[in-house]
Amino acid sequence: MKEMMDSDAQIEIRLTPTLRDIPSGEWDACACALGTRPLDPFTTHRFLLALEESGSIGPGTGWQALYLTAHQGGQIIGCAPMYGKSHSQGEYIFDFNWADAFTRAGGQYYPKFQIAVPFTPATGRRFLTREGFEARAMPALVQGAVQLASEQGVSSLHVTFCTEAEAIAGKEMGLLPRTTQQFHWENHSFEKFDDFLASLTSRKRKNIRKERAEAQGFGGQIRRLTGNEIEPHHWDAFWQFYQDTGRRKWGTPYLTRSFFERIHETMRDDMILVLAERDGRPIAGALNFIGEQALFGRYWGCVEDHRCLHFELCYYQAIEAAIGLGLPRVEAGAQGEHKLARGYLPQACHSLHWLADEGFSSAVEQYLKAERRAIGEEIEILTGYGPFRNATQEEQD
Repeated sequence: MKEMMDSDAQIEIRLTPTLRDIPSGEWDACACALGTRPLDPFTTHRFLLALEESGSIGPGTGWQALYLTAHQGGQIIGCAPMYGKSHSQGEYIFDFNWADAFTRAGGQYYPKFQIAVPFTPATGRRFLTREGFEARAMPALVQGAVQLASEQGVSSLHVTFCTEAEAIAGKEMGLLPRTTQQFHWENHSFEKFDDFLASLTSRKRKNIRKERAEAQGFGGQIRRLTGNEIEPHHWDAFWQFYQDTGRRKWGTPYLTRSFFERIHETMRDDMILVLAERDGRPIAGALNFIGEQALFGRYWGCVEDHRCLHFELCYYQAIEAAIGLGLPRVEAGAQGEHKLARGYLPQACHSLHWLADEGFSSAVEQYLKAERRAIGEEIEILTGYGPFRNATQEEQD
């Protein structure tokens, strides 16, 4: 455990290599109000601890835990999930080109520090602060992280999938802001799936109905399970799905089998598992996590290929679930312009970066300015191609 002191506010910053040494109540008092569903289930003590204790992060994975905590008055007032990284895998806001450029210039890009939720491209607070301590805790955590990065001689510090408010505050503290994009579905007070369909152009509405009918005609049934409806044997099937997807996308799966066992014990009330079954045997599935303001689509896989089943399990079932739960949006994970035709519109995602080398930092800053303009233009263009009716089309309907 490393300690440092913010002398102005008398805030003590600690660095802890395992979440087991940080009480869950103290961490979650910053990550989410106790007794309520968290805004971001991925920054809860139970989710991060499952990553650690399952061996999904730690020795041999390239993700070394370095949890930051800010202490004042005998309590934790802020914390951040920070990791030492020896590669750039599993981040989804990619810096491979930065690493390549820095290496070609004679620098050593790895190791680096990453404040993030491993393998999870979902927006949420990265500087977790206890209510009432926001103005003190976040600056102390940022200062502590940068100071540690400088002292340890790492090339850089990255804060990925942070909130827009954190991005604005971080920029004022001297970090470099970056904008990328994802596709999210917004719930405009829909009471049922047909209400969502009614908001689309006639052609897109017909296409979705056709896709759903084709997917649901695979010869079995589709079920959404949550809480105690999810049984241990369901994870045996889902592990096969996840392994298949992991091999095709990343070469090897990021998560271990033990991870799913642990979240079954601690988080099954925070999950919706969508399964396609035929003759009682699951043949495909999608896993979602429930936040206070969003449903987060995370993992999908199958052992049989059926036309449109991916769209049904990952996107349309998620929309139906969000409507049923009264959630404002669905975040369906990274990438995928194919989501546009299915009602998921582009949204800006934010990250923050600190680079130790001043010359390299200046070059990246110029790159990020150009990238932000390009992303802004792309979001505007893609939104215009969205499936929703405009005023003229509403009059014609």
